[in-house]
Amino acid sequence: MSRILTIALLSLAVAFAYAPASNLGATLQPGKADLRSVGPLTFGPEGILFVGDPMGASIFALDTGDTKAGKGSPVNVQGIDQKIAALLGTTADQILINDLAVNPISKRAYLSVSRGRGPDAPPALVRTDAAGKLELISLDNIRHSSVSLPNSPAADAKDRRGQSMRLEAITDLQFVDGNVIVAGLSNEEFSSHLRSIPFPFKEANTGVGVEIYHGQHGRFETNSPVRTFTTYEIASQPHLLAAYTCTPLVKFPIADLKPGKKVTGVTIAELGNRNRPLDMVVYKKGGANYILMNNSSRGVMKLPADKLDTYSAITAQTEKQGVPYETMEAWKGVEQLDRYDDSNAIMLVRAEGGSADLKTVALP
Repeated sequence: MSRILTIALLSLAVAFAYAPASNLGATLQPGKADLRSVGPLTFGPEGILFVGDPMGASIFALDTGDTKAGKGSPVNVQGIDQKIAALLGTTADQILINDLAVNPISKRAYLSVSRGRGPDAPPALVRTDAAGKLELISLDNIRHSSVSLPNSPAADAKDRRGQSMRLEAITDLQFVDGNVIVAGLSNEEFSSHLRSIPFPFKEANTGVGVEIYHGQHGRFETNSPVRTFTTYEIASQPHLLAAYTCTPLVKFPIADLKPGKKVTGVTIAELGNRNRPLDMVVYKKGGANYILMNNSSRGVMKLPADKLDTYSAITAQTEKQGVPYETMEAWKGVEQLDRYDDSNAIMLVRAEGGSADLKTVALP
């Protein structure tokens, strides 16, 4: 995850339309934001940052106060992991950068960071500007609200590999048309879940259990969470476009995501096994729409986003099929990706065996 597209029907794209309500920040109250962890990030209107807290099974809305329009200057912060570690009083090998999101108003980059690498690692939020100045966001007295997710995995639940299932209670999130859409695991039979939570928060619903056909595995699956997603208009209907480990690309009509339902997505691509998708962004260039997706082991992929309704559903075992892609060979080691503006992406890039840099690059 992630990821801050302001959706507004971008030609054929479903854009991230902010709710028509004004002064949403007034619904937030000052006090300590008691996050147990920090994972996926996304922005809503008025500089409000939504933060996934998987270990707390909660979503937090934070008033960043960051509402001054930025110029969108190029970003190039060398060794940002080392600088964050120094800010936190530790070393770069003792932190984990979980997500990256750009404030669409100020163009400042926000990063969620764990000080340590286990489920009990203390959380931190850091923001930076184009000049490379870092700032630790204090959570001790910040205007905020939160909502707890029902039916999340138990805090001590483990998968078959002994990994914490609670860490996957929230795998990605986005603010879409007045709602926070959340992907992750639940404790139900269809453990892969999607939720749409209205903001301002009141309470979270139980969400939608989702099933997909995994072409690499040759079977239907309900227990693998969505790793990253975006929203996009396909055949004039808003859809959620989701990527899974190993690497199915699946579409879900947003109108189908009604609490308590079980929904089967349509798999329109298999992009290769032994891979974990990390982030997806949609953009337009030269009159065509594209999806850019970075991955754990298959580099950064560029996929055509027009005419996604013309690809047949994958319903039989296959290795690679469906929507084609081009690998951006020059982009190596991209760990985090977000859209910076209409012409540029922002990336957290790690040199092999080296430190991580934050930089903007032209969208291909």
